[in-house]
Amino acid sequence: MQSSHQYDYDLPGELIAQSPKDKRSASRLLIVPPPGEALIDGVFSDLVGRLRPNDLLVVNDTKVLPARLYGRKTETGGKFELLLERLQGGAQALVQIRASRAPGAGTDLTTEGGTPLRILGRDGAFFLVACSDGGSFEALLYREGETPLPPYIQRPVDRSDSDRYQTVYAKHPGAVAAPTAGLHFDEPLLDRLTASGVGLARLTLHVGAGTFAPIKSDSLDEHQMHAEEIAVDQALVESIRDTRRRGGRVVAVGTTVVRALEAAAQSGELKSARGETRLFIRPGYAFQVVDMLITNFHLPRSTLMVLVSAFAGVQRIREAYAHAVANRYRFFSYGDAMLVQSRAPQ
Repeated sequence: MQSSHQYDYDLPGELIAQSPKDKRSASRLLIVPPPGEALIDGVFSDLVGRLRPNDLLVVNDTKVLPARLYGRKTETGGKFELLLERLQGGAQALVQIRASRAPGAGTDLTTEGGTPLRILGRDGAFFLVACSDGGSFEALLYREGETPLPPYIQRPVDRSDSDRYQTVYAKHPGAVAAPTAGLHFDEPLLDRLTASGVGLARLTLHVGAGTFAPIKSDSLDEHQMHAEEIAVDQALVESIRDTRRRGGRVVAVGTTVVRALEAAAQSGELKSARGETRLFIRPGYAFQVVDMLITNFHLPRSTLMVLVSAFAGVQRIREAYAHAVANRYRFFSYGDAMLVQSRAPQ
C-alpha cells in the first residue's frame, strides 16, 4: 500500500505566491539533475542552455475560461458561488456550487448579471445546471464570469489576472485552472528556444477544478481520480516519432502534458487520442513518452505531487522541495518552477 502521507510537506504560508512576477521568464528555476548530482539554482530563461537541438517541447494549449460566477437563489435570496467543472455543450454545464445550504434539483438561481439558471440534478460532488433562457453557458461565462484564481491566492481578482493566469499560447477554451508550468514562457523565450533548434508541439488537456483536490484517503489505492478531457492529435504523435529518430528528448511542460501523453500511450504505443482520462500516475508507473519535465511546485498530498514524485523519484522530490523551501522559492500557480532533467530508473 502506498501511503499518501509521504507526499506531505511543511510550507511557510509566505512562500505561496500571491501574484506573478513582472516578467514571465524571470521566475526562478530549480534544476533537478539525476540523483547523486547537486541541485542547481537558476532562472527560467536558463532553459535555453539546458535544452538541446532536436529536443521537443510539448505544451498544453488549453485556455482558461472566466469560470467563476456569483449570484443568489431566486426564491430565497441566499448567495451562491459557482465554479465551472466542465462545459456540457449549449446551455448546460457541470459545476461546483458553494452556498449556505446545498440547492436541490429544480432550484432556480439568478446570477449577479441577471441571467436565470436552473439546477437539473447532481453528478457526484458536482451540479448539472442550465441557462434557463436557453443561452450558451460559455457565452454567459465570457459575459459575467471571473478569472478562477485558486483558493490559496487570497486576494481579489484584478484585471491583470485575465492575462497572466493564461499561457501566451492558449488557444482552446475549456480549462478552469491554468497549466501553470506554461505561465513562465513569453514570446521572446519561445523565439530563443526555436532559434536554438528546440521544437515546439501542442496538445490540449482541459484542467478541471479537481486538480486542487487533496488526497483525503491514507492509501493512494483508495483515491478516486478526477476526469479531464484530452486531445492528442496525429501531428504530435509524428513529431514525437521524429524527435526520437533524431535523438532528441520529449520535454513536457507541466504535469498536464505528462498525463495527456501517457494516457495516449496506454495501449503500449503512443497514438492520437480524444476523450476523457482518469489516469493516476504514481510511483511504480512505467513512463513511455516523457523524458524531461518542467513543472511548478505543487500542493502537499495532491495528485500532481504524486505524479512528479513518480517521475523523478520520491526521495529526489523531497530533496528538491526541501531545498526550495530553504532557499525561499515561490510556490504554486504564480510561483517558480523546476526542470527535472531525467526520470527515475524504472
